[in-house]
Amino acid sequence: MSLAHAILGLLQQEQMTGYDLKTSCFDQCIAHLWTADQAQIYRTLDKLVEQGWITCKVEIQSDRPNRKVYSMTQTGKAELIRWLQCPQPLPTLREPLLVQLFFGAQLPNEALIKLLEHQLVARNQKLDTCGNIQLPALGDQSANREEIMQRLVLELVIRREQTYIDWLKTAIDVISHQ
Repeated sequence: MSLAHAILGLLQQEQMTGYDLKTSCFDQCIAHLWTADQAQIYRTLDKLVEQGWITCKVEIQSDRPNRKVYSMTQTGKAELIRWLQCPQPLPTLREPLLVQLFFGAQLPNEALIKLLEHQLVARNQKLDTCGNIQLPALGDQSANREEIMQRLVLELVIRREQTYIDWLKTAIDVISHQ
């Protein structure tokens, strides 16, 4: 997935500023799926404007800096639809903790357990954050199509985090009894 397509998907819902994309979307709504810093977002917005996938309208403000409001074009919508239909390759897995553990025989058990416990805290925090996202439950007849798709994605993220947490607890237990 590219950041460009995530931004197109968000702008499909409503026009926004780069700041809105960062604070309302990447920091909250899709933080459990995709992260992006402010500079990445603005660079990508500039590229999307160059490609004709979005437009930028400057809103003059007298008491604050001018706002650049971005909206999706028909070309951008066509690109998003094209991308949504493309099968995606499996992502490259890069897990620094697993590399540490792979070579971890050189460390004492206490050091390994400390690394695993640190990751366990972080994973539990992410699981709590995901659990606090307000979406209708699967099977809820009042849910609209968008909410159903978002819930399906959230369910996978929650299951993945829970599986990782279970594995971390097992790893801690195994190393503790060596």
